[in-house]
Amino acid sequence: MTVAPRGTALWKTTWYNFAPRLGIAWIAHDKPGVETIIRAGGGVFFDSANEIASVGFNDLGFRATADQTGAQLPYTAAQLNVPILTTVPYTSDTVTAFPEHLQLPYTLEWNVSLQQALGNHQAFTASYVAAEGRRLMGLQQRSISTLNPNFGLVQYFDSGVTSNYQALQLQFQRSLTRGLQVIASYTWSHAIDEGSQSETLALQRGNADFDVRHNLQGGLSWDLPSVSGSTLLAALADHWGADLRLIARTAYPITLGGTPITDPTTGAQYDSGLNVVPNVPVYLYGSQYPGGKIINPAAFSLPATGVIEGDAPRNFVRGFGANQENVSVRRDFPIHSELVLHFRAEMFNLLNHPIFGYVDPTYTDAMFGQATQTLNSSLGTLASQYQQGGPRSMQFALRLTF
Repeated sequence: MTVAPRGTALWKTTWYNFAPRLGIAWIAHDKPGVETIIRAGGGVFFDSANEIASVGFNDLGFRATADQTGAQLPYTAAQLNVPILTTVPYTSDTVTAFPEHLQLPYTLEWNVSLQQALGNHQAFTASYVAAEGRRLMGLQQRSISTLNPNFGLVQYFDSGVTSNYQALQLQFQRSLTRGLQVIASYTWSHAIDEGSQSETLALQRGNADFDVRHNLQGGLSWDLPSVSGSTLLAALADHWGADLRLIARTAYPITLGGTPITDPTTGAQYDSGLNVVPNVPVYLYGSQYPGGKIINPAAFSLPATGVIEGDAPRNFVRGFGANQENVSVRRDFPIHSELVLHFRAEMFNLLNHPIFGYVDPTYTDAMFGQATQTLNSSLGTLASQYQQGGPRSMQFALRLTF
């Protein structure tokens, strides 16, 4: 094994990624108000390898570090000159080995749905949706220093990495009529894969990181009817509206981890799994715990020395579900002709329900199994109006259109 010459392409471009797609719709019953429409479709969808390509520009030949001990500020030009070296041995860098004929990942998707009209302005739809991921990018690591002293850690791509998604989706929709518009959807689904990130150590088939079994979404928009009669009453009561948004779902899985280890046989590096202790509850409940629940540390143990994976299934424990109600009240103030002033007051997390997010998954941590952040902080945003899961907040807006 050796390093490819500077300027070598990471892999050769493929020109035969053929992605056909087909959709069919059939009006099975066309009587007005009770129409029945059956739809089916399927196709192939290719993904890009942009994320994987960026890995090749982050290690050997592109990055260098230097430690300055006892140096004074400001640094001299010589101290700031940190050369990027590509000379043997490469043991201080991680090297990524790309397949010469890397094949792009793709997904096979298919679905069938039945839409039933419930009058002239309402419809109910039931759908089955499925997807099979193929040739997914499973970046792995191995230490090959015992085989080749010029190298330390080498990243490579495992083959045969797949995923599967199955879902039943139900939707009720009412088009805008008499000032009222409603949409509500429910999804029961199951997502399985061998690693939900491009780099997962080690690959193990189980529930995907984003596997949400039950997901309910609802939205309502209501333009209040105009008041007839009194001019004063109409001036106070006309042009009002309200909007409601409901979000409710069950919990995401949590990927538990033990200690970092290296397989002495292959050099592969992993975070060890955990063993399940029989007859010990996996969760503990009580008001003394954040969110009223923690993962019980006594329900798990580290595997024996040298054992890579424990007997605990991947992603079989779960964190916290989420439910949140957002509401807004709005009013239009006609001023003249097309000049209108719009007022809107919005409240996020109406009931101020605490929603917990990140749970410490590392068994050797003191906070193992406990929620350490609310959901909005876990997702990387603090403002409630831009991210689900924050404390109750309000927002007011005025907008002038002409």
